[in-house]
Amino acid sequence: MKYMEKLLWWLITGKRGGINRARIIKTLHGRPYNAHQLAKELDLDYKTVRHHLKILEENKVIKSTGDSYSKLYFLTEEVEQNYDIFQEIWEKITEKS
Repeated sequence: MKYMEKLLWWLITGKRGGINRARIIKTLHGRPYNAHQLAKELDLDYKTVRHHLKILEENKVIKSTGDSYSKLYFLTEEVEQNYDIFQEIWEKITEKS
């Protein structure tokens, strides 16, 4: 199992709130968003989104650009290159529900 695969499994299934982090990753795969846009798109509380963005950024799953208010979030190159691993995890966790 590659490092990225272990990291994604841990972030998504090993910690509380993993499904929301997975939804953020899935959403950012399509295009960059700021925290307000993500909160609206995912129907989540803004503070919840900020919390998950912080965890994802600390673990180098996402990166950001811009100032604090208009900061845009993107998936890192490594996650983009390994998106198929995320997709497999997503399919396994969503088929259970």
